[in-house]
Amino acid sequence: MNNPDNQVLIDAVTLRMPFGKHKGLLLCDLPISYLEWFVRNGGFPPGKLGMALSTVYEIKLNGLTDILTKLRSKYR
Repeated sequence: MNNPDNQVLIDAVTLRMPFGKHKGLLLCDLPISYLEWFVRNGGFPPGKLGMALSTVYEIKLNGLTDILTKLRSKYR
């Protein structure tokens, strides 16, 4: 599963928030309200972090958190 198309999902469960209120928390563990704050306030940061945050947001928004749970246990 380590091809470039899947890397964003791996990042979502392995990267930690580098700044802000939830600094240090795994991206997949961020509350939806925090992700919604980014959407309301100009969008996600650019680059790899922004792509991973956007992916986590879409997964949580659509009720697909089981994806994150399975990936998290695989890549811990």
